Amino acid sequence: MDIANSFITIQKGEIYKSVIGDIEKALIEKALEYTSGNQITAARLLGINRNTIRSKIKKLNIDVNRFK
Repeated sequence: MDIANSFITIQKGEIYKSVIGDIEKALIEKALEYTSGNQITAARLLGINRNTIRSKIKKLNIDVNRFK
């Protein structure tokens, strides 16, 4: 991700939301990869609640099955 480029390509007022969403998605995907798709273990690894990770997986359209 090129954060500096975000100031040019993303609509003003949406930069923070877009960049945080991209980073959050990458972080959750890496945790799922590390835990072979185990959502509860990934949530613990990240220090978040299992319901939170499940909500974020749905919101960010992450396919958990690709990590199993």
